[in-house]
Amino acid sequence: MVYIHIARMTAESGHWLPLQSELVGTRNTKPPLLIWQAMVAGGWGETWSLFALRLPSIAYTFATTGLLAFFAYRMSEASNRLRTACVAAALYLLFFSTFRYGRVYLTSAPETFWLALPMWWMLWLRLRGSTSAMAHPADATPGPLAYTLFGIAMGLGAAYKSFALVAPAAAALWCAVLLSTPWSWRTAIRTTIGTGWSSLIGLGIFALWFVLDPDPASVWQEFVVAENAGKMSSSMGYWQAALSGPYPMWTQLLAYPANGGLLALPVLGFCLLALRHTGQLRRISNLSPALWILFAWVVVWLVVFTIPNQRSERYVIPAMPAVAIAMALVWYRLPRLWFWLTLLITLPALVMLGRISWVMGTLQMASTTEVAMTLIATCAGLAGAIAGFYRKSWASNASLVAVLAVYGCFTLMVQPISKDEAGYSPAIEAQMKGQRVAVPNGFTGQYERYHFQLHGARITPYDAEGRNTGALYPEMQAKERLAHLLNEYDAVVWLQEDLNEPPSCLPQCTLLAQRWHVKSRHKDGEVTLNNLWQVQDWLFRREWLLTAAR
Repeated sequence: MVYIHIARMTAESGHWLPLQSELVGTRNTKPPLLIWQAMVAGGWGETWSLFALRLPSIAYTFATTGLLAFFAYRMSEASNRLRTACVAAALYLLFFSTFRYGRVYLTSAPETFWLALPMWWMLWLRLRGSTSAMAHPADATPGPLAYTLFGIAMGLGAAYKSFALVAPAAAALWCAVLLSTPWSWRTAIRTTIGTGWSSLIGLGIFALWFVLDPDPASVWQEFVVAENAGKMSSSMGYWQAALSGPYPMWTQLLAYPANGGLLALPVLGFCLLALRHTGQLRRISNLSPALWILFAWVVVWLVVFTIPNQRSERYVIPAMPAVAIAMALVWYRLPRLWFWLTLLITLPALVMLGRISWVMGTLQMASTTEVAMTLIATCAGLAGAIAGFYRKSWASNASLVAVLAVYGCFTLMVQPISKDEAGYSPAIEAQMKGQRVAVPNGFTGQYERYHFQLHGARITPYDAEGRNTGALYPEMQAKERLAHLLNEYDAVVWLQEDLNEPPSCLPQCTLLAQRWHVKSRHKDGEVTLNNLWQVQDWLFRREWLLTAAR
């Protein structure tokens, strides 16, 4: 929501640059292409909806999925090409990194697409005109035009997230070319010059931000120094931070399984299988050129993002397409243990999602039909998971079905509170237009969501849900604080503390409207084994729109 806020504010300014924000220190924390994407998709505020903002990420995600399915098809054996391509596509779409970061706006789909293009081209060079992935055309190396286009792709990818992404993209390309081509000094020199040229073009495209922005000094300070260089420094010292700091090196070794989410164990099993066969890498001829490209893609991204002091599995998301292809090629050779453990994880997840939907029905948040659809999806997922235990040969595909069922159940479960009817009515929106409304904010920029609920209202955030940072009387008791807010603003959106209590300001205030609120970022002790089944005790609250009684 921070970046949607920046996009909305910039669109309202009527200019592409400089980027605008009401949040201190966030104006230049992401490159402009990410912001411009939302501005264009939202029609500069004319079609400002979450649906419109999602569309570019959806397009990028499925474009990447189509490309990786195509290359999985070409790299697999002729007897099971279609099955391998489908498994690769399913794996990529079911990785949690795709599901999570394909959400409304803070997404990795654009840079994943652009930064993968040079690797797709290399795979095409190695596979074109051949019926086997073992083909090794010695003359298939990129030319000057290809390296120029690679640089443009790198620049566009970096312009979505960071100039730092040019480093792993160029390094992976360099290794992919050399490892998939017979060795010669001439090839090595030409490849080094070519990838250097691509890197310069990529950095040059990113540097246009400094040229075009009227305030380049702020871009340097907020983005380069604070957002990027800060991740390379640590008061603990590099090696102490790397071994025992908040982001130790060993956690990055699990980056790919972590991005797998519910498929983390099959991804881990694949990584262990690959390590067991590292002996085959002693000679380049032991792997096909296409497989060497995948190897370079996966390993280089992991190594590069193990170096900074701040490490996160999110940084290697652009290499997840290669992981999906490589896993699909050996999918039916992975030990079944990993699939059975995955099924065991999805079983309670499905049950819990079904339980939440049932509670939503009892609270009249969801209709009988909506609850029934969620429970049908839950039962289908449970049946698929149980089938994986019934027959060993079904375990691998059953795990995909079960994970898909979890996502499907989640989507169906939240549907009742995602539709327009669950928000404020058009009459309430019209009444609040131009009014000063105080809204709760439990996380940086979270309040921006109210611009989709109360179009045209003048929103001011106050800290809520126990995460006070000093905004609007956090030291006051809830009843006294609400009274102050009602006195200072035309209306207040207030979160219910107890599911059974009415607004504490009644009858000195007027309840204009209410809707359901889903509590997130729970603190320690709020969710325990004792109350886990009683979802209504910790997940749902009401959100009231209140005004002072006149």
